[in-house]
Amino acid sequence: AEVLRLWVAAEDYTEDIRISEEILTRLADAYRRIRNTYRFLLGNLADFEPARDRQSYARLDEVDRWILARLGRLVARVEKAYAEYSFHTVFHSVHNFCAVDLSAQYLDIVKDRLYTFAADDPRRRAAQTACHDIFSALARLMAPILTFTSEEAWGHLPGRSRESVHLELFPEVPREWLDERLEREWDRLLEVRREVAKALETARQQGGIGGNLEARVVFVSAPEDLPALLRDKRALLATFFIVSQAGFEPSGRDALVHYESQEIPGLVIDVERAAGRKCERCWVWSERVGESAQHPTLCERCVPVIARLR
Repeated sequence: AEVLRLWVAAEDYTEDIRISEEILTRLADAYRRIRNTYRFLLGNLADFEPARDRQSYARLDEVDRWILARLGRLVARVEKAYAEYSFHTVFHSVHNFCAVDLSAQYLDIVKDRLYTFAADDPRRRAAQTACHDIFSALARLMAPILTFTSEEAWGHLPGRSRESVHLELFPEVPREWLDERLEREWDRLLEVRREVAKALETARQQGGIGGNLEARVVFVSAPEDLPALLRDKRALLATFFIVSQAGFEPSGRDALVHYESQEIPGLVIDVERAAGRKCERCWVWSERVGESAQHPTLCERCVPVIARLR
């Protein structure tokens, strides 16, 4: 029933309506992608109590603020589409947000914070705050179409104000979420991320690395608008690219790959083997693994987290 309802919503009724096994199979895949997004968000909110754990906007990481800016744009686009009876725009907008902005970008980046930081670490709570806002908005936006799925998922949302999603209003977007400068910077960073991914894939195909966390990314050169931006974001680059290390100076070790971007002229990326050893808990490579006598297989980030549990 949910897939058939999704098919009705996804069809542009101003043109000929089409249905086939292939179309329904494709929509079933899209349904599962949205449902899995719900499940991932809720799975990472299991220990989150909004009244106790919610972080203010000012305390969110930059990537959290970026995804909320993207969410704000989505809410405006979807509400306009509903008002104009453009239901196929609702479906395509939400599906694209789940597949690209969330699965391929934001959720991939914040897994490290959600999985490896201490449960009550403010930065982990910041990621959970963003996940809570994202789920709350998506469930309400899709409730008129994915009626039963949104209702079932809503019942697992911590801190919900009403028992049924169908008693809720559409989300309101706080003005602070809409940060055009931040969006422009991150649009550019995401262009760089796509090129870094190509360089890492080349290194993987050549057998230099297995997973991304075995790599160190080095920016050898970049077009004039990028060096200042990359240096300003230096602290988040490794997490953003999902590698163990990122920098601007070669380490002296032989590069596995020397990649010259065709999409961003002037961008040259070297991929090296990450320095140090692999932490058995977070899988990030660090030169400080082994510093702790009690936990010789853990990195400097994981040792204090485990020590608190003893």
